[in-house]
Amino acid sequence: MSLFGKLFGKGPPPPAPDPEIHDGFAITPAPEKAPGGYRIGAIIEKDGKRHHMIRADVIASEEECVAASLRKARQMIDEQGDRLF
Repeated sequence: MSLFGKLFGKGPPPPAPDPEIHDGFAITPAPEKAPGGYRIGAIIEKDGKRHHMIRADVIASEEECVAASLRKARQMIDEQGDRLF
């Protein structure tokens, strides 16, 4: 890493979290930094298809946001199933 990269905090991105499997769908939490906290988001995949879920909810803690992202993604899968794609 270059000197400027070290000074400005640029480094390799953090590793992606392991996906959770729910009803054959792979859910990878993907919270986004937002003013006041983190916005709920996740990537839902099945059979090569991918849906990027983003919600308006903002949660202060990143850990709580990851849990909420997984919960909302499971809810979407339960409600929509394969129609999600």
